[in-house]
Formats: sequence, C-alpha cells, structure tokens
Amino acid sequence: MGGSCDVVLVGGGQAGLAAGYYLRRAGLEYVILDGQAQPGGAWRHGWKSLRLFSPAEYSPLPGWGMPRQAGEDFPTAGHVVDYLRAYEQRYDLPVRRPVRVREVRRAGERLSVDTDAGTWSARYVISATGTWECPYVPDIPGRGDFAGRQLHTVHYTSPEQFRGQRVVVVGGGNSAAQILAEVSRVAAVTWVTLRPGRLMPDDVDGRVLFGVATRKAAGGAGGGVSDLGDIVMVPSVRDARDRGVLHSRPMFVRLTEHGVRWADGTEQPCDAVIWCTGFRPNLTHLAPLLPGWRHGKVAVEGTRSVDERRLYLLGYGDWTGAASATLVGAGRTAKATVADIAARLGG
Repeated sequence: MGGSCDVVLVGGGQAGLAAGYYLRRAGLEYVILDGQAQPGGAWRHGWKSLRLFSPAEYSPLPGWGMPRQAGEDFPTAGHVVDYLRAYEQRYDLPVRRPVRVREVRRAGERLSVDTDAGTWSARYVISATGTWECPYVPDIPGRGDFAGRQLHTVHYTSPEQFRGQRVVVVGGGNSAAQILAEVSRVAAVTWVTLRPGRLMPDDVDGRVLFGVATRKAAGGAGGGVSDLGDIVMVPSVRDARDRGVLHSRPMFVRLTEHGVRWADGTEQPCDAVIWCTGFRPNLTHLAPLLPGWRHGKVAVEGTRSVDERRLYLLGYGDWTGAASATLVGAGRTAKATVADIAARLGG
C-alpha cells in the first residue's frame, strides 16, 4: 500500500467521512486512512447505554441524514455505527483500514505520510483522528496509592461491575452525569466536580443545541451552546435528579489507599473511582509538524495549521470549529476545509 494523491485524510470517523464526502464532490484524488478494523469511529467503543442527545434527523452527515431508529427517540451508539458504515458504502469512500499512521513529515513541496502499510505522498493532509484514544486523567496526589479500581470513561461498559460498591465519579460533563445516573441505581455513588455541575433546562436537548450552534456558526448574535449549561437532561439524568443523587461535591485533595481525602481532612472510603475527565487530541502522528502539540497549543486559522500550511485539523473540539466534535458540526467544518483546499489546488 502507498501512493500519491492530492489529499491524505487521517481518520475514518465522523469527521473523516464528512471530509471524504466533500473531497469526492470536489473531484480531488484522496484516500482515507483509518486505524480501526471496522467503521464507526469512537462510537464503536462507547458504553452500552450511550445515546445521542437528539433525534436522528438532528445529527446528519452531509448529503444523507441519519435514518430514524425504530422504537427509539434518541439513537443508540450501535445505530450511529450502522449509519457511519452505510454512509461509507453509500458514497463509495476510499477508506483503507486498518492502517496506523505513524508520522506526517515534510517532503519538499509535499507531505509524506508514513504508515504501517506503506508511505503516501500528498499535497495536503487532513488530520481527523479525534480524541478517544487519548483519555485524560488529572495528576491527583495519591493516585498510585489507591488500592481500589480506577478507570476512565473509555473503559466503562455498564453499571453491573459496580453493584454493591462505593463509587466516586469525577467530572462535570455529560459522560459523568450519564454514568452516575446508571451506576447510582446499583451502587453508593459520590459525584465530584471542579465546579458545581451546570444542568441545562429540561426542554433543551440536541434539537435546541443544533439551532444554537447553527446560529453561532453563521455569525449570529447571542450566546453559544456552553451558555446553556454543561449537562443535557436526557431521561436517565432527569431520573437521577428526581431520585436526589445528582448533587456534586468539590474536588477531593488526594486519593488514599482506601478512598479519598477532602479539603477538611476527612476521609471517605470507596472501592472505585471513575474518571470522566475528558480527552486530549490524538496528534502524536503530527509531532514533526506541530512543535507545541504536547502542550495542547495547536495554532490554527479556521482548521488550517499555522505552523504547517498544508495541514488541516478536523473534529477535535471548538478550537477546530464550533461543535466540530459532533456529527452535524463535523460536516460544517469539513465543507469549509475542503473548499479551501480545492481553491488552493486551483479547482
């Protein structure tokens, strides 16, 4: 494997497929290199109960909307995976997998993409590797002393593994709230956040968020999605609130051998800590091009790298475009990115 083309796209998840759709429409020569063995991106690895925040019609990729899932108002992760697989097939996107990209380097007027299956030469590279493979856990004192179980969101599957235990859930976002909601049905759970969890109004779901993000992307006035709060009140989270378990405590100061120590010096025993503390962008393959990536300082203009003008970054969060880590947001940023590349290639 290997070859030469206009654009090499690294990553075959939702952002990569959206870019592939527009590259196909632009008539450019391109290939999508995906490190996973099967379609679906990070959606293949979410916990069993993971769902979208909104009905299927509010989470489209460009060209073909997500079909509704029978009997479900909010599609499951498995339904999203099926949609992404069908999307690849529908548009005959040139995805090569599993192909792990090791490094992207400068090679004169082109970029060289070194993989475990050969080397590609490209005039432009789009990186769309996401964040799932780079979970972040804060460096809390005592992490190595704790004798119980520690796991990140990426390793969580279902609440049954915690039945009858004492569990601390750390994090103030949607993942933490949803995991707490179901674990609290089988275990004694303490929710810990850096700041009090900001719950969105009950009538705000992905449909409202879609409208707000669309308005902001178009340069409209008013606040963005973050102004509404951090946690969408999906049915399971509303139920947790109604059961009285959706109350958070400030962050503990350290882990001990058998639990956590609070700021006042008291200790609370626990059997497990679930770190719902987010992710960092998966950019190791871009180390030769981006000197500041290890510190999270990736300078971009839109989605185009400031340090390497032949490189674009898609889907890593708001710094690569409003709501770019969502299905619908990935399509918007992909469209603008491919239009820019096509203009620079003279077509």
